[in-house]
Amino acid sequence: MVDVHCHILHGIDDGAGDLTDSLEMAQLAAENGTKAIFATPHCNMPGFFTNFWNSELEQRLSALQNAVKSRGIELTVYPGQEIYLADGFAQKLKKGELITLNRSRYALVELDFYERENEAYKKIESLVSEGYVPIAAHPERYKFVGENPDAIAKLRRLGALIQLNSGSLRGAFGTTPAKIAHAALLQESADFVASDAHSQYSRTPDLSQAHEYICENFSYEYAHVLFRTNPQRIINDDEIR
Repeated sequence: MVDVHCHILHGIDDGAGDLTDSLEMAQLAAENGTKAIFATPHCNMPGFFTNFWNSELEQRLSALQNAVKSRGIELTVYPGQEIYLADGFAQKLKKGELITLNRSRYALVELDFYERENEAYKKIESLVSEGYVPIAAHPERYKFVGENPDAIAKLRRLGALIQLNSGSLRGAFGTTPAKIAHAALLQESADFVASDAHSQYSRTPDLSQAHEYICENFSYEYAHVLFRTNPQRIINDDEIR
């Protein structure tokens, strides 16, 4: 499996606190069947986590990659960010202050949880117009998606891909996100299921239960697309249809 959303990069957001935490998260992911993971720290969040991409973040990522390798953990760590769509996000992407997943066409993006529906669509459209493919992080948790059953379909029509959180499948974020996530899977409107892991103790990078659940309740073939085929296309910067 490949995890496209994980806060495994240490010491820069509300995820892994230090390198030891990162390595424990990496070990847990690998032990449960994850072969590759995208380090996607929060960024572009005014007043919280700016984390504009620079040499310090590059070095921190390299240190994590080297430590994972030296410990013999069978996990590849790829660069990325969870980009909060605050002012200027498209320009910052073009300038390299923000980065896409493995520097591909695919950008993991986060909206405000109380984003106005029309504003959300405008932001997605602006990214698509610049040639990026936005991956909407955990839309099942957004207020406007909970209020409009057609919202996920609309996001897809505008050119976004959909990433569900594994925790949503078991109700970790409440009843409404769980219902939305299950409906998206039933309609095959999801493109990825990822951990959005923040620690080795809670909201962990263990995707095995989510993978098993989708195999049993939907299909093995769909699980393969969500956890392997589509994430591999990001790594290769291939088109996802």
